[in-house]
Amino acid sequence: MAHMAKLDENNIVVAVLVARDEDEDREAELSARTGDTYKRTSYNTRGGKHYQADGTESADQSKAFRKNYAGIGYTYDAGRDAFIPPQPYASWVLDETTCNWGAPIPLPSDSGTEDADGNIITYTWDEDAYQADNTAGWVRTEIPA
Repeated sequence: MAHMAKLDENNIVVAVLVARDEDEDREAELSARTGDTYKRTSYNTRGGKHYQADGTESADQSKAFRKNYAGIGYTYDAGRDAFIPPQPYASWVLDETTCNWGAPIPLPSDSGTEDADGNIITYTWDEDAYQADNTAGWVRTEIPA
């Protein structure tokens, strides 16, 4: 089963459709028939890697297609031949390898660990905090045990 992203005039994904098969000519066929622009997208591709249904990385990375599975609001970048998600925050930067956005400072290393009381340590991004002090931005939160 193939998935096709329908693009608007600015190469923004406005719909993702299921097509009959993985036929390489499906993009051209749909575009010619409808007058719209379609690009094939791989449901199992994230960050430039292809994954199997169980979430493990595929041995055959030739199946990785256009960096990311397209979603509504994503941009198709023809130069990179990639689907790029919307930028979540003004300060976040595009990783050229994965075509995903990342924070301008690293996530603290204790994220996902437990504190002394058994609470799970997590962080959320605070763009205002980063804009005020570009060494800050990650705000610690805890999930109670």
